[in-house]
Amino acid sequence: MQRAITGLIILNAASLGLETAPSIAGSYGDWLHAFDRVVLAVFVAEIAGKMLYRGLGFFRNGWNVFDFVVVGIALLPASGPLAVLRALRVLRTLRLLSVIPSMRRVVHALLSAIPGLTSVSMLILLIFYVGAVLSTRLFGATFPDWFGSIGESMYTLFQVMTLESWSMGIVRPVMEAYPQAWLFFVPFILVTSFAVLNLFIGIMVDSMQSQHMAEQDQIDNHIDAQTALLQADSESLLAEVRALREEVRDLRQMLGETRR
Repeated sequence: MQRAITGLIILNAASLGLETAPSIAGSYGDWLHAFDRVVLAVFVAEIAGKMLYRGLGFFRNGWNVFDFVVVGIALLPASGPLAVLRALRVLRTLRLLSVIPSMRRVVHALLSAIPGLTSVSMLILLIFYVGAVLSTRLFGATFPDWFGSIGESMYTLFQVMTLESWSMGIVRPVMEAYPQAWLFFVPFILVTSFAVLNLFIGIMVDSMQSQHMAEQDQIDNHIDAQTALLQADSESLLAEVRALREEVRDLRQMLGETRR
C-alpha cells in the first residue's frame, strides 16, 4: 500500500508538471485533469480510512496532520479569487516527505537542529548589521545604490557572502574609489562564507548523526528486548521439558513397581 501511494505521488507530480507545458496541456489536458482528480480521490480515501481507524489519535502524529493539510488544500474551491489555489496542488508532492522514511529522518534532523541554527542565525544577523553600518558610512556616499542605507547595504553584503559576482561586480568598483576597501570585504567574506556558514553545515551533520544514533539505539533496545523475551521463552520451555522428563521417570518407576 505504501509503495502504491508513493508511486501515485510521483505520477501526480509528473502530471502537474506536464500541465505547465502548453502543447501537452492542449492535447492531453482533460486526461491530466481526470488523473489528478482520481489521485486526489485516492488520497482523500486513504486519509479518511486512517481517521476512521485511529480516531482522534490520527491528529497526534505530526506527519498525519501534514498529509491532512496538504490534501485538504486541494479540496478548496479554486475559482474566482481562489483560483491561485490551483497552483498549490503541487504541494501534494511534499507528501513524499511523510511516505519515505529517509526523508522523514532528514526532516526530523532539521527540526531538531532549529535551536542551534537559530543561534547561528542571530550571530550572522549581528555580523551583517555591523557590516551594514560600517559599509554605509564608508561607501554610501559614493555608491548609494549598493550602500545607500542599512537595508541596501545588508542586501549587497548578502550578495558578497554568496560570492555571486562579488569581486568584479561590487568589490573592484568600490576599490577603484576606495583602494583600501579590501580590508573590509576580505575579512567579511572569511567570517561569513567560510566560518559562520560552515557552522550551519556542522549543526546539520551533528543533528543527523544524533538522529541516526537515536534510531540505532531504538533498534538495539528492540533487539535486546526480543532477545530477552526469546531467552525467557527458552528457559520456560526447558523447565517444562525437565518437568515432563521427571513425570515420565516417575511413571516408569510406578509401572516397574506395579509389575513387581
